[in-house]
Amino acid sequence: MPHAVFLHYNPLDYPAKRTKGIRHNNLPPFRRHKPFRNEQTMDTLTRFLPEHLQQNQLPEALGGVLLSVVSACTEINAKVRLGALAGVLGMAGTGNIQGEDQKKLDVIANNIMIDTLKANSAVAGLASEEEDTFVNAGENGRYLVLFDPLDGSSNIDVNISVGTIFSILEKPEGALATESFLQTGRQQLAAGYVLYGPQTQLVFTFGHGVYMFTLNAENEFVLTKENPKVPESTKEFAINMSNRRHWLPPVQQYIDELLAGETGTRGKNYNMRWVASMVAEIHRILMRGGVFMYPQDKRDPAKPGKLRLMYEANPMSLILEQAGASASNAYQAMLDIQPENLHQRVAVFMGSSEEVAYLDRLHAK
Repeated sequence: MPHAVFLHYNPLDYPAKRTKGIRHNNLPPFRRHKPFRNEQTMDTLTRFLPEHLQQNQLPEALGGVLLSVVSACTEINAKVRLGALAGVLGMAGTGNIQGEDQKKLDVIANNIMIDTLKANSAVAGLASEEEDTFVNAGENGRYLVLFDPLDGSSNIDVNISVGTIFSILEKPEGALATESFLQTGRQQLAAGYVLYGPQTQLVFTFGHGVYMFTLNAENEFVLTKENPKVPESTKEFAINMSNRRHWLPPVQQYIDELLAGETGTRGKNYNMRWVASMVAEIHRILMRGGVFMYPQDKRDPAKPGKLRLMYEANPMSLILEQAGASASNAYQAMLDIQPENLHQRVAVFMGSSEEVAYLDRLHAK
């Protein structure tokens, strides 16, 4: 595989040249810059995947479904990168099943995911945050794919990290129906996300460790981190503090304790983070620890939370558990919850295990 090409320009090396009739300087030629790392020694996804599947006795077709997801996300990444240049920013003027206004990129990303996955004969059906019900795919497919095509899309117009979240399940015997998708998180065959940020990164698990890949200049994902481990303890938390008045008492108590710092019952100072993008929040936790919360609140008793179980909470929970972290709805491990509908909402507490366990205890009182 050829080296990635990095271009370097130092204006001090090329003094501006004044030319009659031209107001600005002539641009100098670019100089080639040596790659920062020799990618010949780094695994690309296409080299890594067959060996990983074989080592863990996983079907080749399952890897093919992952590659279809990655192909779709690479196309979504190109749209996200161009933004206003491609005319993809702003509102679509439509809403989804959640009652949320859709961004143009929500619709574009959703269509890319559906079209790409339907082209893979191993995929039997799809479920998306943006679709009212499931989508039929291959008649003889073995797998179901659930996804949030563009998590954190409220950030897209202001150029903050967004992402795609996905979960892969085995299709049960019989005709495809909504019930085919209603499996617990423990039944996931694979889960992952793609983060569209300063770097575009793919993170996934087949239940045998967590692997991080970074998109290079040739549009290939290259393995950059294996099996990250989330520290058991942390000094960082992520929550939308503007909703404090709506929280249940255990969450209010917990946050008050964190804000009290080293003079309070927790005995240490905490820092707060909030990006309003689940992919960005969970990625930070994977890299350095922390706890992410989107709790139930009192505004609508019919909604036990904001985030969706099947294509947001479950895939992120599987990744975090594989990295030594925890995830719950404050009463039950997230991966043990039996879903009742495709778009089921759930309270979310995820991250460093000491904090999640403490939150569970507060809710049990």
